[in-house]
Amino acid sequence: MRNFHKLSLITYVALQLMDNDVVAVNGPQSSGIAHVICHVVNELHVPLMSFAATDPTENDVVAVNGPRSSGIAHVISHVVNELHVPLMSFAATNPTLSALQFPYFLHTTHSDYFQMYAIADLIEFYGWREVVTIFVDNDYRRNGISVLGEKRAEISYKAAFTPGASRNDINDLLVRVNMMESWVYVVHVNPDSGLTIFSVAKLLQMLTAGYIWIATDWLPSVLDSSESIDPNTMNLLQGIIALHHHTRDSDLKKRFTSRWKNFTYRETSSFNSYALYAYDSVWLLARALDVFFSEGGNISFSYNPRLHDTNGSTLHLTRLHTFQEGQRLLQILLGMNFTGLTGQIQFDTQKNLILPAFDIHNISGNGSQRIGYWSNYSSLSVIAPKILYMMPSNTSTSNQHLDNPLRIAVPNRVSYLEYATKDKGPLGVKGYCIDVFEAAVKLLPYAVPHTYTLYGNEIYIIIVTNRTRIVDFTQPYMESGLVIVLVKEIKSSAWAFLRPFTVEMWCLTGSICFVDVRELLMIASNVAGENIVSTLGCLVLMLWLFVLLIINSSYTASLTSILTVQQLTSNIKGIDSLISSTNSIGVQDGSFAYNYLIEELNIAESKIKTLKNQEEHVDALHKGPKVGGVAAIVDELPYIELLLYKINCKFRTVLQEFTKSRWGFRDSPVVMDLSTAIL
Repeated sequence: MRNFHKLSLITYVALQLMDNDVVAVNGPQSSGIAHVICHVVNELHVPLMSFAATDPTENDVVAVNGPRSSGIAHVISHVVNELHVPLMSFAATNPTLSALQFPYFLHTTHSDYFQMYAIADLIEFYGWREVVTIFVDNDYRRNGISVLGEKRAEISYKAAFTPGASRNDINDLLVRVNMMESWVYVVHVNPDSGLTIFSVAKLLQMLTAGYIWIATDWLPSVLDSSESIDPNTMNLLQGIIALHHHTRDSDLKKRFTSRWKNFTYRETSSFNSYALYAYDSVWLLARALDVFFSEGGNISFSYNPRLHDTNGSTLHLTRLHTFQEGQRLLQILLGMNFTGLTGQIQFDTQKNLILPAFDIHNISGNGSQRIGYWSNYSSLSVIAPKILYMMPSNTSTSNQHLDNPLRIAVPNRVSYLEYATKDKGPLGVKGYCIDVFEAAVKLLPYAVPHTYTLYGNEIYIIIVTNRTRIVDFTQPYMESGLVIVLVKEIKSSAWAFLRPFTVEMWCLTGSICFVDVRELLMIASNVAGENIVSTLGCLVLMLWLFVLLIINSSYTASLTSILTVQQLTSNIKGIDSLISSTNSIGVQDGSFAYNYLIEELNIAESKIKTLKNQEEHVDALHKGPKVGGVAAIVDELPYIELLLYKINCKFRTVLQEFTKSRWGFRDSPVVMDLSTAIL
């Protein structure tokens, strides 16, 4: 037992308590809930906790609960697929352990998929543009970091080190990391190397003001399971943000804590959240077996010809048999629904526990302070997920009514009317945003009387970070963000001289030349044998030369303008080059982009030019900064996409949006129900 990893020790004690509870409730030979037998396996010097529910008269396994390692769980998943044996893991959080590849695998804790989603939302909330990830270079940690990158968190550098890396290796890694531009670090490592990272970081002065460290759930697990924490260790961790599994406070959890302290065979007085998940995991199996037997289930096995031992093998695979009722037991497990120590035990369609949630802690002093929550139901919040889940849902008109019709404020726009504008119809307004709101209201299970009121002039509201701290928004119905728009660069070609005039203009010019030449020839033929320099001939020639002078001047000016604009727009490569340039920048009148450029990016107010409508957008870009226009326009992505569509893509955007925002509806009594309808 002393050689066990701390996590193995804690989960072992939890499962001993669980086994005692099952026997106490049903008796050791109960035919209802099966007797749970615990097996401790140490294969290849890797501590592995395996708990198999077995038939008392057979040695074949019908279910496996464990292990604590995602790597071992991945290997075992291949075996249980062949044996049709459900595998429930309370500690393997690798997001690639999917139900599609491993149909008999069940996450009885929350996958790292949700933890990385929480970190991505945290990064976005605080406006950190780029992060550096520090992780152990194995499949488990690498897959978690990959999920973080998929959740729109910009990873500037992935700092990976091998399992069991020495302190010198970690020092060399952090020296390279410290040379990066980003000082926001996400640490996704094993407990044995995590504290070493912070110890080395302190020596490198990387735990001072200006550095931001985010640790995944490994750090709270270490702190929770430690009976006493060295003050020097706590000194290392000051200011670190850490994610902790959210488990509800309940009488059931309090009784478990009390029993843990009084348990005879325990070797530690502390436990972490994985002990709670281990306890619930075995109760899940016990309840499922109770249903299995009560419905007439029968434990029987068959020989599997695909399992055989190779020469010299000591695995004895031929002793393993296929559980014939494995699929039935799996379906019973997936249909279970009860309240455990960690909360609601129920699975979704992807065989993950429902309602994943995390506490967000800031480590300070001798402990940590909870500064917020994250759940896939509410994203970041200062309200506990339990309270949000318990809020009565609007499922009938009997408990939902509005004393007065809702008054919906709609910006009185003069541009981009496709999104929202005044209308003579019954609603009084129309546009894409109105259509989304009306469609969402129709999905609510109760009536929502409402009227629309026009307000302001080009003032509108979107979901940005500082606004979410003041008012409530629905789930977003459109992704947005600020983008840069430039005139499209025109590539040179052998036919570039034709660009100043349209096809119609070239045809008109040719027609004029043809008519003038024809008239001169007619005049010349009428005065044959005489001096052709007549008064009529001179008049026609003067008119022709005058027209040619005008055409030539217009042609030269247009061609010069085209080539000049092309040359001017080629220097802007992104927001950094736009900030450093002295050229004017256009923004939509009333847009939050105006204040963002001035307050966040420190761009001089004199450089910013407001544009009232689409025509001014197009005209300002065509003119360019030298003749009263702008070098580029900064606006929200939905508006720019509409502009590019309407002018047939004469302009272009530079890279992707450099801010993240969304469109949603705000401040309404039905905001939560509208969020559900939008989703």
